[in-house]
Amino acid sequence: MTQEKTNRNYKDSVFVDLFANDITAKENFISLYNALHETNLDVKTTDVQPVMLEKVLYMKYYNDIAMLIDGKIVILIEHQSTINKNMPFRFLEYIARIYEKITTKDEKFGRKLVKLPVPEFYVFYNGKDDYPTESIMKLSDAFMQLDDDSELKNQFENANYPLEISVKVININVDKENPILKRCEALKQYSEFIEQVRFNIENNVPEPLTNAIKQAIKKGFLSDYLNRKSTEVQNMLLAEYDYDTDIAVQRREAFDDGLSQGISQGAYQKAVETAEKLISLGLSQTQIASVTGLSVEEIEKL
Repeated sequence: MTQEKTNRNYKDSVFVDLFANDITAKENFISLYNALHETNLDVKTTDVQPVMLEKVLYMKYYNDIAMLIDGKIVILIEHQSTINKNMPFRFLEYIARIYEKITTKDEKFGRKLVKLPVPEFYVFYNGKDDYPTESIMKLSDAFMQLDDDSELKNQFENANYPLEISVKVININVDKENPILKRCEALKQYSEFIEQVRFNIENNVPEPLTNAIKQAIKKGFLSDYLNRKSTEVQNMLLAEYDYDTDIAVQRREAFDDGLSQGISQGAYQKAVETAEKLISLGLSQTQIASVTGLSVEEIEKL
């Protein structure tokens, strides 16, 4: 599989690697769980089972983190640098598929009640736009508004919707000083590291990613992890940029629909801005073209 195809189908992320894939992932995830709930689960005695989805419906990338804790609670986490207001809807798709994955047909069609793990939904945000330290997104925010004179409106005047999903959005930017960073050292060091990466890029530091890794190791941010996986981390960082992958996918679909008819000046300018950011991160022209919808020739001019 080519690198270009890999980047389209999988959202590489240092965050996901730290809390789901690395040899220290279980320890990091339990620390994060304890920070979220102010509990003291023990790494050795707590069963943590990954239940991430390989492909979710029409989407071409994996969901970030989904962990089943002692078979009773399933924690779903998405990490984003761009807030997506459709996350409750996406989490609805995720959890339905996860339940489908961890149950059998016999259980679903049997007469005995199927016991399902309790779901929790989180978005960890570290983008540049100002955003509250914590907030809640709800699926009901997306429901169509009923007319004032509609008889149906009376059924929901107390917002007692038959279907609801609440997503807790947690801003992990260092300057927000979210208390969760004090309770989870791995998350704090991750945020410090990403802040260093961002500073290097914005200030045109030579070899920004390589130097960010060296600086983080010197300061003691994720030093063991970065010493072990510096090359992998650089590759993952190259795949991470200011616009979330889901936004890039949506733009790509919009370009596919509109290229034959021409695109607006505003859409073109956004594509150019994205391309310039990706150029600064060292992505190839082919990779940038696949994300932005610009031609290789247009990228060469940039």
